[in-house]
Amino acid sequence: MHRLTFSTTIHAPKEKIWRVMLDDAGFREWTSAFQPGSYAVTDWKEGSKALFLTPEGEGMVSKIVTHRPQEFLSIQHLGVVKNGVEDTTSEAVRTWAGALENYTPREVPGGGATLTIHMDTADEYKAYFEETWPKALEKLKEIAER
Repeated sequence: MHRLTFSTTIHAPKEKIWRVMLDDAGFREWTSAFQPGSYAVTDWKEGSKALFLTPEGEGMVSKIVTHRPQEFLSIQHLGVVKNGVEDTTSEAVRTWAGALENYTPREVPGGGATLTIHMDTADEYKAYFEETWPKALEKLKEIAER
């Protein structure tokens, strides 16, 4: 498992960054860098289930571990959703189940915030995330700075 770190400075208040990051419309827009049409099914509350899905309804099943609005969000990825079935126990899933994805915004002098993402990933997804996360963060920055 690899720990990857990505960050960007966004010239917008933390509250707006958080809203854009998690509200349905903003989430759909910035995460299109990973998969056009992707969306989340969750209430973002600690302990809640979260489904991160493609337009076809396939994707990830996860859990919101910690959510302190505008301060810290931790998501634990538990498995996949395929053909409408959640898989959290297969051999393929066990290699990365439990991986964390953490979001931390920090205010910067002069306004705005640096948003840092730390995420765990398996070897086979490392190159994909190294390519797509910078694009997703650029899109999130663009939306929040509007």
